[in-house]
Parts: sequence; structure tokens; C-alpha cells
Amino acid sequence: MIADRKDDHVRHAVDQRRADTGGNDFDCVTFVHHALAGIDSADVSLAIDFAGKPWDSPLFVNAMTGGSAKTGEINRKLAIAARETGVPIATGSMSAYFRDPAVADTYRVLRQENPHGVVLANVNANATVEQALRAIELLEADALQIHLNSVQEAVMPEGDRSFGSWPRQIEHLVAGVPIPVIVKEVGFGLSRQTVTWLRDAGVAVADVGGRGGTNFARIENSRRPAGDFAFIESWGQSTPNCLLDCAGIDGIDIAATGGIRSPLDIARALALGATATGVAGAFLDTVVRHDTDALIGQIRTWHDQLRQILTVLGARTPAELAGCDLLITGDVATFCALRGIDVASLAHRSPWWRESRDRGGVIGE
Repeated sequence: MIADRKDDHVRHAVDQRRADTGGNDFDCVTFVHHALAGIDSADVSLAIDFAGKPWDSPLFVNAMTGGSAKTGEINRKLAIAARETGVPIATGSMSAYFRDPAVADTYRVLRQENPHGVVLANVNANATVEQALRAIELLEADALQIHLNSVQEAVMPEGDRSFGSWPRQIEHLVAGVPIPVIVKEVGFGLSRQTVTWLRDAGVAVADVGGRGGTNFARIENSRRPAGDFAFIESWGQSTPNCLLDCAGIDGIDIAATGGIRSPLDIARALALGATATGVAGAFLDTVVRHDTDALIGQIRTWHDQLRQILTVLGARTPAELAGCDLLITGDVATFCALRGIDVASLAHRSPWWRESRDRGGVIGE
């Protein structure tokens, strides 16, 4: 039954992406173009420091699947693409492995095909320390993701209904595993209060996992005979809203996932304060509809395009995007007004004109 559910999730996720041709809240985030801010592309590096380790790219393949023969093959293709492009990769929830060790290879393939890459294990918030250590050992994982999915579980016909132990269990996992812990939402967002709590609990990374990408409430509702949870499909905060809500929280890295459709969305997320960005739906669609080579080409193209965006904006590193001028409009501006977030200041933070003046130019005088 678990294998069938994993296959259902992939099928519904791909169908959802093909049917969803609308925009999302990243369209409410616009860079102010300064025509003389550009730098030389050769001076741009995409490298970042994340969860205490160097990554070659701010892009990673985020948690998707595992637990069945079909999903194991998908993981194999994803792992090859990660290996060939040098991006980190996370496995999907490993709950199926804890219930049936026979499916171990559907997860282990991520390390087998990517022996020297960065691989993230993924468990739910009910996992014990012993289970987390088993997952880490199986993948020789570099970090542990704990996914928060109370909304998905509530809609899932066979889902959990008890979430009160999650904070205590997260503290146990942070204390009990030897690698950095990443806590991620699965598409409904993390609030400022939640991220602050995670920081204080010793979590290394908060992945905001906002609304705008794969909608697991919609997926689980599609699996309900009566489809009677459609009213909850718009639950949660979008990824841009989460990033703005969490701005300025020190002591924890922020990852942005949920609704990232292009290198421009990656740049927007980094400019809103994310250190790294994860993509699942867009890459899953490429692997399922095409093949591994197509995904390798897509990731390489995205890297090249992201580099050119940084070049035009005058950002030598992904971190420097956080100094670029942004215009926040539409629903995101409304959210920020209600949460007391000053977005007007984001439109006036670029240092490029001062740097030009210091080099002897007259712009900005």
C-alpha cells in the first residue's frame, strides 16, 4: 500500500504541474534594473556556504520520492543528474524504508550513483533517533531533513492525526544525530515564529517550503473518494511571503523551496534572504516526461542563466543578491503590510552606485 501511495504521489504531482499554467507569488517580486550595475561574468561565483559546508551552487534537488520500484528508478535518474551537475540532492521521505527494509535500495541509489556528492536524508517529525541514524547510515548522508506536513497528513486518508509531539521530537533528533539538521515544510510555509523556534532548538537550516509549488493538500484530496477537502488547497504562506517574514533572523540558514520555476525565481529567492534554493516539481517533470540527459541539460542551463542574472545585477556571489533593489507588489505586499514588514526599504538598498563612485565615476553624485 505504501508503494502504491508513493507512485500515486508522483503521478499526481506530474499531472498537477502540467495542469497548472498560472503564476505564483514570485511574480510579485521584481528587481529594479540599474543599467550600469553590471559586472563581468567571469567575476561571478555561484558557490555558497550552507549548513556549515561549502556548496558549489545555491541550487539543490529537493526531496521527492522513494519506496517503490518506480520511484527508485526516478531516484536513480535524479542522482545521476546531481552527480553530473554537482548539485546536492535530497531523498524523499524514508518512512517506507522504516516499515519495509526491502525498499532500501530505492533510497540507497542516491548514494550509489552519486558517491562523492552531497546527499540529504529525509525523515518525518515522528522519526526516532534510531530511525534517523539508520537513514543517515544508509545514505552516508551529509545532512538530515525533517519534513513537516501536518496539513498533508490531515487530508491524507490514511494520514497521522497527532502532531503534538513534533517539537519535542525535533529537539531529540537535533541532539541525537551527528550531522546538521534541516527542517522543511512540504508546501505550506514556515512562519517567523516557527523559524525562530527552530533556531533556538539548534536546527541548522529552515527550509520554508512555501505554497506555490506541488500542492500536497490537492494531491491527498485527489486520493480521497469524496474529494471533500478541496477547501483547504490554498492553505499556508507562499515562499516569498515566508522569506520576507523570516528576514533578519540570525543563527540559522534559510532555504527556499516551493514554486521555483526558473533561474529568475532562484535569484528572487536569494534576494529575499535565502541562502540556497531547492527544486522538486520542475525537475521531476523533466525526468518523467523526458530523461536524465534532459535534466542534466536543464540544470546546466539554469546555472548558466543564473550566472548571467547575477552579472546583470552586479552581484558577484549569490549572497550579494540580498543587496539588490526589489519592488514588492500585489498579494505579497498585502501580506507584508498585515504582518508589519517594511518592504519599501527593499527598493533602496543597492550599493552599486556607491561602488561606481568609489571607482571614480560620477553616477550617484
